[in-house]
Amino acid sequence: MRYTAIALDYDGTIAHDGVVPPHVVAGLTRLKETGRKLLLVTGRELDELLGIFPEIGIFDRVVAENGALLYRPATGERKGLGDPPPEEFIACLKASGMPLSVGHTIVATIRPHEVLVLETIANLGLEHQVIFNKGAVMVLPPGCNKASGLKHALAELGLSPRNCVAAGDGENDHALLDMAEYSAATANAVQTLKDAADRVTDDHHGDGVLEIVEGLIEHDLASMPPRKPRRTLCLGKDENGSDVVLPRRRASILVSGEVSEARDFSMALLERLCRRGYQCCVLDTRGDYTRFKSAVVFGTLDNPPAVEEVLTALDKPDVQTVVCLAAVPEEERHEFVEKLLVPLRLLREETGRPHWIVIDEASDLLAASAHTEEAPGVAAENTIYVTADPTALAPEILQGVHGFVACGHGAGAMIDAFAAAVSWGKPALPAHAPHEHEALVWFRRTERPVALVNTTRMKSEAAPSVKSTQREKSPEVGQVLRRA
Repeated sequence: MRYTAIALDYDGTIAHDGVVPPHVVAGLTRLKETGRKLLLVTGRELDELLGIFPEIGIFDRVVAENGALLYRPATGERKGLGDPPPEEFIACLKASGMPLSVGHTIVATIRPHEVLVLETIANLGLEHQVIFNKGAVMVLPPGCNKASGLKHALAELGLSPRNCVAAGDGENDHALLDMAEYSAATANAVQTLKDAADRVTDDHHGDGVLEIVEGLIEHDLASMPPRKPRRTLCLGKDENGSDVVLPRRRASILVSGEVSEARDFSMALLERLCRRGYQCCVLDTRGDYTRFKSAVVFGTLDNPPAVEEVLTALDKPDVQTVVCLAAVPEEERHEFVEKLLVPLRLLREETGRPHWIVIDEASDLLAASAHTEEAPGVAAENTIYVTADPTALAPEILQGVHGFVACGHGAGAMIDAFAAAVSWGKPALPAHAPHEHEALVWFRRTERPVALVNTTRMKSEAAPSVKSTQREKSPEVGQVLRRA
């Protein structure tokens, strides 16, 4: 199971005119019965929500006040995620006579009173932010929004945003949808949210949400891919300077070549995955990956790792792990790997994590176990197999990978040998043969030609280049900013 949680807005999403229809509640209950967690993320104040939504108990967590208040329906506990608004600020707004609602943290009014609200914030020297949604004007502490609230709620449940689906309809749902791995806007959503979402539902309000619910129950959204790439895994730059990205989310890659070249390429992928919030687990036979700074390392060159310790660490979504097998005798490695990969497979089925597994010297570690029914590495999704000899890898794994990366000198011969082993048909190769820090990338079942990419390892990805545009500048504003 890839998607283990769904985060839903209330008004305009599951609710229509403030009411959630019984058939929508029934659909959400069916989803909960699959073991997935339900989170409600709303701009409403909690007491008001409790008064109009008696079925709130189907949710595992509720984020109210646009991210400022966390509620646990099972126990009735509340946890503030932001400081209460300053009394002087509230007093000034009340003195103006504007309609006002004050929650634990949120202060809300309606348009056109935002001008006075902004003036008051400036006059009092506050850093509070103003968020708009369908005529509502919400004031919150800096950094407090639906995304920050969702992050807190998921952390309490031991879940990752990379396994979360989110759906909404309003301007204040942008942060919520951007935080989630898969986003949906209902058919009645504002246009800007539709433009940003991975999917726009055919139906409105709760019936639109039920489209996503049914997709989760029936096929974990495998048949409902995002409309456009988001959080793609870039494998390098081609000869034209364009990104070469993995063509699908549920994929596996085989990386081959001289040991150091293949290792450096895999390390670069790990760094990119971690920066995007994905959890990774590396099976390291030589100790080469112990320098991966983002990870907790289990085992050393002298002491073997403990499977239980690795699994305990992976319970935390933000923990990366390297399992160093250097001290495990070679004759015992197959047994150790099976003891680790079988529970890892079960963990993935239950939680969707670790999101990516890297198996170094895969042809040695998986060649024997891959022929049994319990072979955990066969055609595994989101797995990076690293080996100097692809033809020695189990045939089932070779047939299951979606992409082949041949690093360094001799990459062309590796492509030819791999093509023969998997019967993909020998592809045309680029005219320029790869040198050091270059690789050939070939994807199966696509019309994309074999790409020559630069694999130079970068400590950090460069920000996308932006063309310089001459814009209007005000000397007066510039003087103010220089004093800020």
